[in-house]
Amino acid sequence: MSANFEELDYQETPLGPVSLRRQRLKMLDDREIHEVKLGNDYLMSSLFTKVEEELARLGLAATTGEALDVVVGGLGLGYTAWTALAEPRVSSLIVVDYLQPVIDWHQRGLVPLGPKLTADPRCRFVHGDFFALAAADGAGFDPVQPQRQFDAVLLDIDHSPDHLLHPRHAHYYSADGLREFTRLIRPGGVFGLWSDDPPEDAFLANLQSVFATVHTEVVAFPNPFLHRDSHSTVYVCKLAG
Repeated sequence: MSANFEELDYQETPLGPVSLRRQRLKMLDDREIHEVKLGNDYLMSSLFTKVEEELARLGLAATTGEALDVVVGGLGLGYTAWTALAEPRVSSLIVVDYLQPVIDWHQRGLVPLGPKLTADPRCRFVHGDFFALAAADGAGFDPVQPQRQFDAVLLDIDHSPDHLLHPRHAHYYSADGLREFTRLIRPGGVFGLWSDDPPEDAFLANLQSVFATVHTEVVAFPNPFLHRDSHSTVYVCKLAG
């Protein structure tokens, strides 16, 4: 199916080897795509970006006010961050990523959105563990201003609350973990989450015990490998004002 395959970078990380690949798919008229893999696990493909973009659109549509301060957890290929920056009300954006190589790819221009993100003065990359920073004893997402609060936090790291990249993330999706993290969201602010699974009842119950409103949106997107649509979920949660 593919031609002109190239591995642009490969590095060892605390989570395992991470690689950035570029290839052209003949089945899609030689369309060029970029892929991120962690070991043998696909983390991101530029062929499937609709849900990452909808995470930013839906999350920010639910966020009220002007001059919004936003956090994106998980940089990947940059589509959530870039869509957030397209919202004119966003005045600052911090993108937290655990994998320094992923940040490097953007800063070196190895991925298509890298030059655009690094050129936007509103956007800043933070190398760190999103979950450790969000924990009760964590410093928060802004190393310059510890415990800073934000209008919206958009999370795109794990495949779903039940399909984690690392077991230590599990606490974050519990009611206690979510409650700890809300100290970093302003009253009336929004938490958005991407999940590759359908809405999950147990996780919804945890969200509803912490947030004033919880909404799920199932997003369909074409999957040429399956010859049908695939579906993912965006959770949009709002704190009481």
